[in-house]
Amino acid sequence: MTDALQPDAAAQGSDRRLRVGVIGLGWAGQQHVAAYAADPTVDLAALSAMEDHLLAQFGDLHDVPGRYQDWQQMIAEAELDAVSIATPTFLHAPMAIAALEAGLHVITEKPMAENAESAARMVEAANRAGRVLDVSFNHRQRGDVTALKQVVDSGVLGTLYYAKTGWIRRQGIPGLGTWFTKAKSSGGGAMMDIGIHMLDMALHLMGEPEVTAASASTHAEFGPLGRGGSGFGISQVEEGVPFEVEDLATAFLRLEGGGTLLLESSWAQWIPHDLCYVTLYGADGGATIEWGGPDGPSITVWTEVAGMPAVLEPVVGEDGRHAAAVAGFLHKVRSDSWAEHNGALALRRAEVIDACYASAKAGAEVAIGA
Repeated sequence: MTDALQPDAAAQGSDRRLRVGVIGLGWAGQQHVAAYAADPTVDLAALSAMEDHLLAQFGDLHDVPGRYQDWQQMIAEAELDAVSIATPTFLHAPMAIAALEAGLHVITEKPMAENAESAARMVEAANRAGRVLDVSFNHRQRGDVTALKQVVDSGVLGTLYYAKTGWIRRQGIPGLGTWFTKAKSSGGGAMMDIGIHMLDMALHLMGEPEVTAASASTHAEFGPLGRGGSGFGISQVEEGVPFEVEDLATAFLRLEGGGTLLLESSWAQWIPHDLCYVTLYGADGGATIEWGGPDGPSITVWTEVAGMPAVLEPVVGEDGRHAAAVAGFLHKVRSDSWAEHNGALALRRAEVIDACYASAKAGAEVAIGA
């Protein structure tokens, strides 16, 4: 590790460039690599991946000096300040904890970990090390999400008491027979993979109310038959590897103060096209964002102006996605408030997902944080 900026030095705007690395060069890892490479305040100093061709491809593309198949060797030798972790879910906790204990700041891809227990150990490690722990919820960086958050914060909708959110795919079970569909390595199916994005967006838009209880149900109707992967026909599933997770999950979530949130997620379903949405119901107005259909993204607000019903169409800026998530992480690293960014919010998301799975297994509502 280099002589990392201390919070007070960071707050004073130190000119030293941060040395960063990326572990995992799948699609998500490639987004982190591109974000760092485009940032003039950092040096992309090291990459780690099992695939030689990806190390060569992205190492050459961005002139990265450190290239490692062994991520532990990278952490020990590359003299980094911060690292992105974009690997299978079950590896997030051991990698993040090792990096934090080595004095590095860490951002992982979502979900934070395969369960809340592992996520809690990550937060504990961040607190012990006094380093930033962040999780990349890149979809909250969408332009329409940002615009709707501004609407909510303006008070136009009044008190929010009910919301619905979901991500339903026409087809799209990732990696049939791979770690994605094995319970131990992924922690869960559609809810863990894409439902957590919608949970994060909805709670973010609603002002972070605490979830107090979950009542959920899960189903696996496509994956066990080899359906819903790369097309709606039967896919080749690795022999002897069962489909261990759900391909559809629904949840009724109770919120502090009496509010409620409905959450649904599915990797494959008999619908005409993918659908992602968040709908908010307030005392003074309602709003919805939706994307995935043939008409493209939309955002609409219904309220009343001067006693007359009104439909508002907020101006939507560009999507930030992974680049914005990485930029936010770097801003936290350069701030004077590392202790405030210890992964606690992402841990709360993990606790909700755990409660949903526990509820589905028990067939009963499960309290959270009781």
